[in-house]
Amino acid sequence: MAAKKTAVERISGAQINPPAVTGKMSAADLVDTAFLAYNGRRLRDACRLFAEKMLTDDTVVGISLTGALTPAGLGMSCIIPLIENGFVDWMVSTGANLYHDTHFGLGLKMFQGTAEADDIALRKAGVVRIYDIFFDYRVLLSTDAFFREIARQPEFQRAMSTAEFHFMAGRYVAERERVLKLDRRSLLASAYKHALPVYTSSPGDSSIGMNLAALELEGYELRLDPLTDVNETAAIVYAAKAAGMKSAVFILGGGSPKNFVLQTEPQIQEVMGVAEKGHDYFLQVTDARPDTGGLSGATPNEAVSWGKIDPERLPDSVVCYVDSTVALPLITAYALARRKARKPRRLFEQREAMMAKLTGAYEKVLRKRAKGGKL
Repeated sequence: MAAKKTAVERISGAQINPPAVTGKMSAADLVDTAFLAYNGRRLRDACRLFAEKMLTDDTVVGISLTGALTPAGLGMSCIIPLIENGFVDWMVSTGANLYHDTHFGLGLKMFQGTAEADDIALRKAGVVRIYDIFFDYRVLLSTDAFFREIARQPEFQRAMSTAEFHFMAGRYVAERERVLKLDRRSLLASAYKHALPVYTSSPGDSSIGMNLAALELEGYELRLDPLTDVNETAAIVYAAKAAGMKSAVFILGGGSPKNFVLQTEPQIQEVMGVAEKGHDYFLQVTDARPDTGGLSGATPNEAVSWGKIDPERLPDSVVCYVDSTVALPLITAYALARRKARKPRRLFEQREAMMAKLTGAYEKVLRKRAKGGKL
């Protein structure tokens, strides 16, 4: 019979004995020394998982953006520095985040407001509100006109993945920044400069998609192909794992972008039948509960049952129940303080090679099935 463990033997963690917080501490030092329990500790665990494991040179990091992050300035303050330092390699975002991001690249302005405003009065005055952010209705009209103008160009008149569309649009945004003498304002422009592929899992569900839909009525031939997106994102993950590297997902919020970064593994394993185990690292910042059954609150444990997460790597997963507007600046600051910049992978330029690897693996499966009479 095993000997009974004493209280001391059952206590394995470090003693809670923090130094006093001072005004001279860096954000990273504050996280390490004062975030010791509850959701503060989860945030510390998130910072450390991202900086110490997800940002190793052999790990490809996909990030998903949900919620109105770019209107709040987080594209400029956090996402662009992450892109520039090679801390994210590919992205899935709501179209809304990319649309509002473009305002800044065009020199349009958004302002701090109040959530207690009279929305009827705002509507009459031509002011749009996103919780406590205000901006002129003409910002929408100007951005609409920009996307319609570029999407009418001959180079856009064909079917393409959303990554290709965003890359081409990012080139125009970057040029507008240059002309207006703006610096590091748009994540779309930054993604273009660093050849980082940006996908939208539901391209019709945003003002960008709405404007492209109007152009279809005018007879223009641009078509966004979400099926190509499914294959390209799966190819990014497969190419990394086939090369002996690791795959990490950094999820801000939930919704469709969360599923899109995670479904890459079931696409490889379940649909294509290619042997794989799942993503290696899972980091999510969310305010969604798991008990409602929604994808936004689904835990990494649940993701294991779908083949999305490698069960052997489950300890390398953190769900941080904090608002992204609180967590993302701290995670970004921590990573910049604790990890040297990585060379951007420029995965957009490698799409054909990665697709060839995935296609080759799938063709082997199809040949094997054909020999066994199972098609």
